[in-house]
Amino acid sequence: MAEVKGKQQFDIMKHELVPHHEVISEEEKQELFKKYNITPEQLPKILDTDPVAIAIGAKPEQVIKIIRKSHTAKEAIAYRFVIKSNE
Repeated sequence: MAEVKGKQQFDIMKHELVPHHEVISEEEKQELFKKYNITPEQLPKILDTDPVAIAIGAKPEQVIKIIRKSHTAKEAIAYRFVIKSNE
């Protein structure tokens, strides 16, 4: 379970509306950038203080792979670049 500010919280990753999230390796990250000819700044962002980022241990400069269930394609994959929060 994730802990936030010393208080016990429920496990957000087990909620039915939260899709599967995982931090990809540095090698996979470089392959992703090369495959799509993009830079990290071109990916959608997610703050390192986001509850899911905290739950999976994502750090700034890492990339999160999100796998959602899809009625038409069985699964849809999206990526988010983790950035540091100003808090």
